[in-house]
Amino acid sequence: MARVSQEHLDARRRQILDGAALCFARNGFHATSMQDVLKEVDLSAGAVYRYFSGKEELIGAIVAEVLGSVREAFEEAARLTPPPPPDELVASVLGRTLGARESLVVDGRPAFPRLVIQVWTETLRNEELAALLREGYGSVRASWGRIVAAYQEAGMMRADVAPDHVARTMIASVLGFIAQQSLFGPAPVEILRDGLRALMSMPDPSAATGGAPLAPRVPDGAHLG
Repeated sequence: MARVSQEHLDARRRQILDGAALCFARNGFHATSMQDVLKEVDLSAGAVYRYFSGKEELIGAIVAEVLGSVREAFEEAARLTPPPPPDELVASVLGRTLGARESLVVDGRPAFPRLVIQVWTETLRNEELAALLREGYGSVRASWGRIVAAYQEAGMMRADVAPDHVARTMIASVLGFIAQQSLFGPAPVEILRDGLRALMSMPDPSAATGGAPLAPRVPDGAHLG
């Protein structure tokens, strides 16, 4: 019997993961059966079960792959001196993540944002998946924390804010942008990049008052009670 090349094995695994991702994005995790996945990828049960034992392992592999690629991208950025500015970095990593899955389409829309929402929903029921997600996000947060520390050391970012606070905010902006795409349709990553760039351009309001916070503006004709 001829040996199967690693390239063939990798391609088959990719085929199964992409087919499962489409099924999960289209119908949700619980409404998708392994028969649905077999039909989607047009493979026998034996061919699929050679790689994955069931739906739980499939969804875990999909999540681990995405988080792994995102973590590697931010870890790579953290090693640069200084790292790229936040607006460019976020757009680059998110654009790469979405671009790698742009061929996966459900009802004429990219499947990846819908899949992300399905995964979040499933974590409420599946503790193993929730643990995998917490670990993955924890790694991304730690990488962002190192990036922020590098910004601060380079004088690119104010140093009186905890790096982890910035890390959580950057992750929240990306997740929120993905959620918007799931709800309202595709949008180019340049929108998020430009929004972050505009926010980064705002002057520190305390600088004009010698460090004291600005008093709230009271509309004409109004008064504070």
